[in-house]
Amino acid sequence: MVSPVYALPLLCLGLFPVGVHAQVPDLTPKVALVAATERAIRLDGRLDEDAWQDATFITDFRQKEPVQFAEPSVPTAVAFLYDEEALYIGARLGREDATFPRSLSRRDQYANAEHLAISIDSHLDRRTAYSFVVTAGGTRIDYFHTRDSDSFGARDFTWNPVWEARVAVDSAGWTVEFRIPFSQLRFNPGDRQTWGLNINRWVPDRNEDIFWVVVPREETGFSSRFGTLEGLQDLRRSRRIELLPYVATDGTFDGTVSPEDPFNDGSRTEARAGGEVRMGLGPGLTLDASINPDFGQVEADPAELNLSAFETFFSERRPFFTEGSQLLPSGSAFFTRRIGAPPRGPADGAFVDRPTNTTILGAAKVTGQLSSGLSIGVLAALTDRAHARVMDTSGSRVRRVEVEPLAVYGAARLQQQFGADASTVGLSLAGMQREFTPESDLVRLLSRRAVAAIADSRLRFRNGEYELRLTAGMSRVEGDSAAILRIQRAPAHFFQRPDADRFRLDSARTVLTGYTASVRADKNAGNWLWGAGVTTESPGYETNDMGRVTSVDDVDLNWDINYRETTPGPLFRTWNLGVSNSVSWNYDGDRGNTRASIFSSATLRNFWTAGLTLWLRPRGLSDSQTRGGPLMQTLRSGGIDLRLGTNQSNANSVQGSLSWSRSEEGGWSVAATPRLSVRPSARLSASLNPRFSRSVNPRQFIGTQARSGSETFGTRYLFGRIDQTVLSMQLRLNYAVSPDLTLELYAEPFTASGRFGDLGELATARTPDLRLFGSAGLSTVSRDDGSLAVTDERNGDTFLIPALDFNRFSFRSNLVARWEWTPGSTLFLVWQQDRFDQCTPGALSVCPSGTRPGDGPGPRHLLNSFRAEGKHVLALKASYWIPVR
Repeated sequence: MVSPVYALPLLCLGLFPVGVHAQVPDLTPKVALVAATERAIRLDGRLDEDAWQDATFITDFRQKEPVQFAEPSVPTAVAFLYDEEALYIGARLGREDATFPRSLSRRDQYANAEHLAISIDSHLDRRTAYSFVVTAGGTRIDYFHTRDSDSFGARDFTWNPVWEARVAVDSAGWTVEFRIPFSQLRFNPGDRQTWGLNINRWVPDRNEDIFWVVVPREETGFSSRFGTLEGLQDLRRSRRIELLPYVATDGTFDGTVSPEDPFNDGSRTEARAGGEVRMGLGPGLTLDASINPDFGQVEADPAELNLSAFETFFSERRPFFTEGSQLLPSGSAFFTRRIGAPPRGPADGAFVDRPTNTTILGAAKVTGQLSSGLSIGVLAALTDRAHARVMDTSGSRVRRVEVEPLAVYGAARLQQQFGADASTVGLSLAGMQREFTPESDLVRLLSRRAVAAIADSRLRFRNGEYELRLTAGMSRVEGDSAAILRIQRAPAHFFQRPDADRFRLDSARTVLTGYTASVRADKNAGNWLWGAGVTTESPGYETNDMGRVTSVDDVDLNWDINYRETTPGPLFRTWNLGVSNSVSWNYDGDRGNTRASIFSSATLRNFWTAGLTLWLRPRGLSDSQTRGGPLMQTLRSGGIDLRLGTNQSNANSVQGSLSWSRSEEGGWSVAATPRLSVRPSARLSASLNPRFSRSVNPRQFIGTQARSGSETFGTRYLFGRIDQTVLSMQLRLNYAVSPDLTLELYAEPFTASGRFGDLGELATARTPDLRLFGSAGLSTVSRDDGSLAVTDERNGDTFLIPALDFNRFSFRSNLVARWEWTPGSTLFLVWQQDRFDQCTPGALSVCPSGTRPGDGPGPRHLLNSFRAEGKHVLALKASYWIPVR
């Protein structure tokens, strides 16, 4: 393994100063004035109305990059006006040439265009803010700052207010006008308003980041450092009622349909209509209710190969659930993709007509913040019963089978801000209840009721330089004993583990309860940064009916310490070097996963970026590797992760990562994920993101068989060496006809393969050792279909292992035309493809010519994904925004 000593001398070069004179920050609190106007403002971006001639323009801006607190190289002037309906912002952004970047892109995408951002803390809570951004190409971007930070992780881009902006370009640079209706902002009641304010201009061709209020690089905070916008008076109390009706239709066309299938002739069409009502409850809260909602998502989930025991969680993309989500419970307590998920009940037969998702009958939420600093988020949703139609194997009878019961979901979060440093304390509640029909067998599969409650606090000190976070929560699940037994046996718990001391599988249990708690302290400012925390989930903690939890029965301890340098040197603009460590135990005190790492990252003088991480995992005990069996020791491993990237401000850029690792018993892995982004013209952008990984895992779980003997508690736990390869090619194309009319293409051919060898069984619990099939005492016979017959000569046991090698192919694509034909009203036209097939010993017909199942994929395998079976979906949706005054 590479020693971190080699990385340290290079990083230390950044300690030497550049030779630029230090700039002194202006610590005077800044105030901007907004003036009332009764004169009409024509929104064309030109600032030629009389109202702008009398406005007071802000011009005292400073650089944050590349020279902190230095005078900007380009002039910037911004002014504010308001009338009864809206806040107007006008800006003159000077440039001495006409070649500055002003690319067009879809809404909420920066591209590489120069832009101006206005950030408003309308609650004046010094913790949150709304940002409105306009690029020189006229693209609008908006997001909500969920905490006192300007990092991308603290920006909620799902917030989509209705506002307007126009841009004009001339020989002196460009000008822009914003119109932000007060109905789209939340603020405290009162005749006189004072709001927090910051302004940011990004000049990408000069890598120049300009602010009205500069937060020094080595310090933390964002909203807490704002200046103020003063002069707003007697804002009209709007009822803020908005209607958003929609109509939609879609058609699904299957590529391969059996002529004997009575439910599917190859095409299905449907039409629907519904709507949403948004109503202000005072100046700070909003009620959002939906009737016959359309909860489809436009973007597809990426393809994956998951050979673990645990569920993969994809992010939420449905607008009703994403908007305002920062005010709702999150983390393990509540996960909105549980609402409307695919039905889970079984439906077996020769042909099955099964709904892909549960129907959501209705949903409503209340979100917002009061003047006292109390944030509120409440959501409720009702899902309908789902049924599948099944034809029996004889083809003589069609029956209707219930596959999902009626269910109601609810979630609420209250968060109170207090203190001069904007500390918070919060409470999250989430629950779900299902109603089963008397004859339903689903009562034995699904729980009847589930609740979770989590209290949390974020205590901030010295303006956020230090933070202490505390959480404590509980969960309770009720249901039929068979349903609770299924939860106990699920991968999150594995209560059937035979060597556990703190819990036992109980088939008569009808209630399962558990708890979680955590504490973490962090230092967030200065050259030295550090953090340490401990988290625990008891064996019975369970929220997967309405939340998400992967693995419990854990006590996790982690810490890190990091030195950073933010003063530019001759080689690096910034760099950091740190160490981290994490270790976990189960409730029996067995040490599990442990990881130690050394990490570093740097930004070069030309704004290229680089990062390096060296890590090591010693042996530990896994309570999931045998999938419910006894503890098994993991193999020692270590590796290197490398990240490189060119200047992302350029029209064309390359980013990528490369990782390599090795483990005992000859295990290894390598993965590469480059990303190329290009912009051939101001309207067209493209990105290509290939992914390649190959790994050899000497301990891939295969299954179980009964056995004699106590070494592994009367069960054989079967493992094999898998040589696994994954190859995919994500392509994105975006063409902007105008800022309000865009075409977007997402396409991903994907292929994966796995070849198994060195099959065996766990020799003894709490070790990684295998008894290989074909070795002394375990004779084998290979069969024509690729399966393996095994005989244990010690006791005469015989069993069969099926052929395991595979190749998988998938192709997913979305072509979306989006047109915001009037403010807040949008038309979508979507074409989706979803294809999947696999090459196995039982499906040789789809294997590429000359290959066998398990052969490593190459370009021809990617091309084969285009020939896989699948379906096409064409969809059209139109919504119309109606503000009620």
